[in-house]
Amino acid sequence: MMLWISRMLIPLTVGYIISFGLISHRPVFDDFLDGAKEGLQIVVGVLPSLIGLMTAAGVLRSCGLIEALGEALAVPAARIHFPAELVSITLVRLVSNSAAIGLLLDLFERAGPDSPAGMAASVMLCSTETVFYCISVYFGSVQISKTRYTIPGALVATAAGIWAAVVLCC
Repeated sequence: MMLWISRMLIPLTVGYIISFGLISHRPVFDDFLDGAKEGLQIVVGVLPSLIGLMTAAGVLRSCGLIEALGEALAVPAARIHFPAELVSITLVRLVSNSAAIGLLLDLFERAGPDSPAGMAASVMLCSTETVFYCISVYFGSVQISKTRYTIPGALVATAAGIWAAVVLCC
């Protein structure tokens, strides 16, 4: 039954939207094209910040700065009982998911996915967000320049996810 529901959910949703548009006497295809045009305009507006963030994350990882920063922060992290293996993943996760996944795979090769550090990193990546990436993409797409409480709130939520991962798995 669940398999049938999962297979039929998207076609039923699309059919409902088209039927509602036709019943409302809306030009459904024209509305679709207008939405597609607007979506492409948003992509063009957001693309420079995406390219900049991805390039910066790649450069920082390839030059070894992230690993060096992780090693430098390992001692203070140990004082608060934070695993040293998670420091660089935590820093990268704020900016780039793909770079954090790369570091996670490196951690899996060193310590194993079933190790406390591997499990904590997995939980951390599932319960945190790429804060600066999301803010640049979502706020940039609608031209919002003043973030007010967004960054502090997102960082507090990310800290809560990191804390939960460490408490649950280490």
